Amino acid sequence: MLANRDPCTLNVFEKYMAKGIIRLCYRKIIDAASQKLWDKYVFDDTYQEFFMQAQYYNQQGKYSTFQELLDNVPNADRLHHLISSAAIGYIRQLNQLIPDIANQTGKLCLPFSQFNFEIIQSHVQKKPDHRVAISFYSDELTWIDTINTMLLIAYGQQQEALREGKAIATDLISLQPYLSISSYQPIVSHPVL
Repeated sequence: MLANRDPCTLNVFEKYMAKGIIRLCYRKIIDAASQKLWDKYVFDDTYQEFFMQAQYYNQQGKYSTFQELLDNVPNADRLHHLISSAAIGYIRQLNQLIPDIANQTGKLCLPFSQFNFEIIQSHVQKKPDHRVAISFYSDELTWIDTINTMLLIAYGQQQEALREGKAIATDLISLQPYLSISSYQPIVSHPVL
């Protein structure tokens, strides 16, 4: 019976079991203050697209801000999707690696296959008021441990390899603003009797 086992005989997987399967979300905010060239391109092109699309939704010129359009114009919530088309080419340039999130060697390392674009605010006559966010969702990761303010992760579902004592490739990712765990699935261990 497991309850009567000597704790020294627990297998390595039980002692160092991964915490779970997670997906990380990084919310990248882009506005007039953004300094990176990629961010500036996304800022300029999404603002231009907003300016053009807002004219369609606001043919009488009554509203100046994105929020006013949302509050007063039917289907204006579609602007999020419509404006995202201006960012798609830039997102493809990332080669499915989440920007700004590097491992401890300084290398971008988190793969993503899903993202969500949103307009935070914008103004048809004031480009500096334009602000957007792109949320990048990582592929599945095995969360092995937390070391200080860093997550020790492996790519994909690696619980079987850990259980078998195999070596796996890992990375250390620093926790930072706008990076969060977007989903968590606990790993159920099956103790050896």
